[in-house]
Parts: sequence; C-alpha cells; structure tokens
Amino acid sequence: MKQLINTLFLIMLFPICSWSQQLVLRGDYPDPSVVKIGDTYWATATTSNWAPAFPILKSKDLINWQVVSNVFTNLPQWADYYFWAPEISYDNNKVYIYYSAHKKGGNLCIGVASADQPEGPYTDLGPIMCQEVGSIDAFPMRDNDGKLYLVWKEDGNSVKKPTSIWAMEMKEDRTGLIGEKKELFHNSVPWEGNLVEGVSMIRHGDYIYAFYAANGCCGGACTYATGIARSKSLLGPWEKYSGNPILVGGGEWICPGHGTPVAKEGKHYFLFHAYNKASSVYTGRQGLLIEYTITPDSWIKFVKPSEPKPNAPLYKSSYDFINEKMATHWQWSVFEKPQFTFKGSALYLSASPSYPGSFIGHKTISGNYTATTTVSVQKASAATGIGLIGDEKNVISLYYDKGKLLIVQIKGGKKSTLISRSLSNTQSLTMGVQVREGKNITFLYSPSGKDLKKLNLTPINGSYLPPWDRAVRVGLFAKGDSTRVGVFDNFELKNK
Repeated sequence: MKQLINTLFLIMLFPICSWSQQLVLRGDYPDPSVVKIGDTYWATATTSNWAPAFPILKSKDLINWQVVSNVFTNLPQWADYYFWAPEISYDNNKVYIYYSAHKKGGNLCIGVASADQPEGPYTDLGPIMCQEVGSIDAFPMRDNDGKLYLVWKEDGNSVKKPTSIWAMEMKEDRTGLIGEKKELFHNSVPWEGNLVEGVSMIRHGDYIYAFYAANGCCGGACTYATGIARSKSLLGPWEKYSGNPILVGGGEWICPGHGTPVAKEGKHYFLFHAYNKASSVYTGRQGLLIEYTITPDSWIKFVKPSEPKPNAPLYKSSYDFINEKMATHWQWSVFEKPQFTFKGSALYLSASPSYPGSFIGHKTISGNYTATTTVSVQKASAATGIGLIGDEKNVISLYYDKGKLLIVQIKGGKKSTLISRSLSNTQSLTMGVQVREGKNITFLYSPSGKDLKKLNLTPINGSYLPPWDRAVRVGLFAKGDSTRVGVFDNFELKNK
C-alpha cells in the first residue's frame, strides 16, 4: 500500500520526463557508471549474483557500447554475493572501481579494485567501509581543497531506519578511510520514501551537484525517481532542489535512477537505468542516456531534444563455440562456477548432480525472443538442455536425457517435471525456447534441426522467475555427476 501511495504521489504532483531518454545499453545493466579516459568512454554496471562480476564496456560516442572484459572473473576472497553498484573512475593515471558486495560472515561493504588500464586486469584492494547495517553505492569526490573523499550510502532502510549519505576522507592509495565521517543528507521529504541512494557528483561553477535516486528501486512495483542536491563544498551544507524529483518514470520507461554524469563535446549527459514498461523485470534495468544543462538559477535541468533519439538496435547473438571468450559473453552463478572447455567447435559443460545442474546464462534484451542450441547426443553423457534462469531456485528448462525430453520446473526451490516424452534414435538434437511478453514460455525441439516443433502447446507462465534485483537469463544446462558433460555445437538468440 505504501508503494502504491508513493507512486500515485509522483504521478499527480510531478511532470513525466520520458521524452528524452535514449536506450544505449540493452538488457540488464543496473546502476551504470561511466568515465571518459582519453577519447574513449568506459562503463560498468551491477551484476548482483551473476559472475563474472562487473562488465567493462567501451564506447567512442556514449551510444554504441562493446563489452571488452570484466572486473572480477574470479571473485574477491572477502566477498560472496550481491556485487552491486560499481563506480568507475580515473585519477592520476590509475583506474579505480568502487563497488559494493556482501562480506562473508558479515553485511554489505564497500570495496575498491584498481588497474593501470580500464580493461584490466584489476587488483582488488579489499573492503574499506563496512557498517553494521551495510554500506553501498560508493562515489569518489575531491573537495575544494583537493582532499579525496568517499561518498556512500548507509543501508539504513534495510532495518527500517532513515538512510544517510556519508562522506569521509580516503587515503590516496584507496586502501582505507581516515578521519571522521560526516552526513551530507538523508531521506527527508515524501517523494524519497524510505531511502536515498546511488549518489554521483559533478562540479559546475560554484557548486557541487549530487544526482541521487530515491524510493523503491526494483521489481514490478518500483517507485524509483531521481533528485538533485547542491553545495558549495563537499561537506555541506547541502540543499535539495525544491522541484525534485527532476526525472520520473513515464511513457516507455519507468523508475529511472542511479547513474553518473558525463561530458561529451561540450554537452552534459546522465547515464542511468530504468525499466522498459513493456518488457519490465524480465529484461531488467537498462541503460539510458539523457542530456542536462545548468539553469540560470544554478540548478540542473534535463533537455528535450529537437528530434527523437534512436534506441540501441535489437541484435542477434550467435555462437559456434570456436575459441569463444566465455567470460565476455556469458555469466554464471556466484555460488557455483561451472567448468567448461572447447573442443572441436563444441562447448563441453561439466555437469552438476542436482537440478537444475550446472548452467551458464546469457542476457536477454527483449520480452520476445527465441533461443536455440544443437546438442550432440552421441558425445553428451549428462542430461543436456536449454532454459530460463531467474536464480538457482527459480528455473525452467528442457533437457534431453536417456531418450527422453523433459521439461523441468524449479519454483521456489521445489522441482517438478511438467512434461516427459520419449525421443530415441537421434544423434543430434536442436532444442529451443520461445518467449513472449517476457514470461510466456514454449519449448521447441527438432531431431533434424529444421521445422522446430512445440513440446508444450500451452505456454508455461514464467512470471515467478525474476529475482527482485535481476533480470531473466536464457542458458545452457548439464545435469549429472561431475564426470559427465553436456555438449553444445552452437547457440543462437533471436530477438523481436
């Protein structure tokens, strides 16, 4: 009820700013951060419980992006899950990633990793702030005197307390904080709901401006919006804009927030995330770009473009598994890294004994898509399949196992076999999954690789799949003891 009231409050009292949001990062890229180094822009984003942690993307124009690496292929030893809100920055010829993660045996902490070049390799410097209720959403900022500070959010909303945005001086080598922390501001007005977070800052003229997000970030009932605060010095006093929120969901995009300001060719932009109203939680929070300017009274205003900006195009993903760089294109659970190798233009995925087995996942960028794979029945020794992954306890997949096609659903950790059909005397098998509206799922198969047939004539409802902070992945599976393998000749993802 509280979220509904907050949503109505935003709709009634504030203008809908949806006309200038340009989609530049399709798919699940929450909390995007961007920095310009030389003539190239570099970005990263939240991966939560998917590994490798934190993609590194590059672009020459802020519009067309390419994933080139990841910050952590092997996760830091001190952290176990919830790899959130990486902030990429460049200072004194060094690249730094400030990130949040759950400390083993503890709570959410802020860590730092560094590299000599943006694509890595990155060296983890360990956690530098761990508050009892959790510390997240770090941003580095220098004050007027040149001192380096860390700005972050204390996760008070997790224990039903107000959330504070803190600043504390940071060592130049980024290995720790010094002095005393100072509160900059906290959630204090109705539109902010139970939290403020995701602060990023930029200096224009006499002021430091803080972009910040507030209210409910995630899920179908999200109420996220973006506000602005300003101060003439980092440690305050801070003044919130009376016209907040300055960016509210509407039209094609909802719940906009948590991003980074960046300059391009003398203009100023804000890279942030929002849900697409049509594909919603199934494709996750996607990366959008909007221009802003400084008003005569020294506030920030988003700019309406003279003509609509084109969104990043839908694209097809196709892999034949010849020397593929799996860490660039694919993801897996932070709780179990699968073993895989490439032999003779095929992917060999080592199995895991319990359902859903071992798996790798690929981002989805549309609510309507078809994914297919050809499996080598002769070479595979495990139950081999394709399906959709929310998390480890919410999966639905089609397996071929010992002459049978099986649709297996895992919902809330409970397994059930929805369909079992015999299919023998086949050496190769094409398997697929067709998805409509993000949640209506039909599994496909063909022994010949042509004329795919529907295994389930009535679509299966996959609305239970997405976790609160992540989107659905489509993936490949191998189920059996660890000596067995699933063998895949290819994978193709077509979007509509």
